[in-house]
Amino acid sequence: MASSKKLEGYELFQSWGNPTKIVAPMVDQSELAWRMLSRKYGADLCYSPMFHSYVFAKDLQYRTEALHTCPADRPLIIQFCGNDPETIVKAGKLAEEHCDAIDINLGCPQMIARRGNYGAFLEDKWEVIEAVVKKCHQELSVPVTCKIRVFDDVKKSVEYAKMIEKAGCQLLTVHGRTKGMKGPKTGLASWKHIKAIKDAVKIPVFANGNIQYKEDYLRCMKETGVDGVMIAEGSLRNPCLYAGINPIVWDISLEYLDLVDQYPCPTSYVRGHIFKMCHHALKEHHEARTAIATAKSITSIRQSVLLLKKICTETCTGTTDDQKLPFPHWICQPYVRPPEKSDNNCILDHVSDDHNEETATSKLSKKQMKKLMKRKHAPDVDKLTLEEKASQLLAFKQKKVQNKVVYEKCVQCGNPAGQKCVFLSCKPCCKHRRSQVKNIKCEVHVQHHQRSKTKSVVDNEQVVLVDN
Repeated sequence: MASSKKLEGYELFQSWGNPTKIVAPMVDQSELAWRMLSRKYGADLCYSPMFHSYVFAKDLQYRTEALHTCPADRPLIIQFCGNDPETIVKAGKLAEEHCDAIDINLGCPQMIARRGNYGAFLEDKWEVIEAVVKKCHQELSVPVTCKIRVFDDVKKSVEYAKMIEKAGCQLLTVHGRTKGMKGPKTGLASWKHIKAIKDAVKIPVFANGNIQYKEDYLRCMKETGVDGVMIAEGSLRNPCLYAGINPIVWDISLEYLDLVDQYPCPTSYVRGHIFKMCHHALKEHHEARTAIATAKSITSIRQSVLLLKKICTETCTGTTDDQKLPFPHWICQPYVRPPEKSDNNCILDHVSDDHNEETATSKLSKKQMKKLMKRKHAPDVDKLTLEEKASQLLAFKQKKVQNKVVYEKCVQCGNPAGQKCVFLSCKPCCKHRRSQVKNIKCEVHVQHHQRSKTKSVVDNEQVVLVDN
């Protein structure tokens, strides 16, 4: 519950016991069961998943599910995304009695954040960020914190952080990557940027990025001088990272499933965690992977984990040479993304020597080119050389990717959501929500339903006329 006196800066940090081991806000992945597992293995402070401020403020059921916590789940910071000060404050007021601070997401680099105009895509709209942070600082009974990404330029990153501090932010988490560093372009986070920001501001700073082992956490603390370190991907691969333990994948998975029984959450969240923790083992044992992927309940997932244990103990124990992994594949360990392939690399497959594949600069295989040539509106490349074909087809493929429409996901089921749905939901989920929340209307899906109903009536009338 919020304190009667709103603490600030290092006074706030000290009231939480000077936490140095922090688990990040992760959509659909930092739920209560995962937070409790993380706390058991050394985490001092946990964040909730990122919540949509607009939906949180409007939808009682969404809010009730989001605020799933317990007395042992402290200190806890609840994170919101959004760009409207009024909406974020409204959501914050509904959450402030259930947490120790409210965090503003200014670091999400995903396409959904771009479409929603929040996260890292606000980084060039300083007046919006300043207004959001200032209003939260002035009107919420708990402190406001922020999580940001850096700019390429260190000086600009420092000015950005100082602006947020001046607006009222009491604790700043700095992810040492830029907005464009994601997926295959993730690369290494810059601790240089983080250190520069830490040296420039007067509030506590957490570092985020490049933490795969406990030794990385200790080195980051020493090299950057930050007050704490936040982990995200490292936690998902090994929830015991801060304890310096690399557990057997089925042992930690079963321990997590016991906590899920105690603190229930959607099956999709659980499946995601099991896949992350058991990633390397499931690459080797496809039978167990298929069982987990098709499991419909927590009980089925538990049986699938036991199947993985049975297969490994019968066929793998004692093996140490595991495709250059640091540990055998049945041990929790980091996943390293393969580096992005250079545009200058030729990866043509099975092309005969008379086509001179060594000179080609395409990233397409011969099989991929055949598929592209069959597509609608594909360029006519029959009479071109192999290299010219590859060049034109690659340009055609890239244009298709650029023009591809990306939809926001439904907050309930993950299917594409209606672009202007007030519940950020797909049509079936929106209908279910409307039946529960009588005072909120979604004009988009209501109008769509009315049009469908009218069309059905007209079609039925036409059928009757034809029969007559």
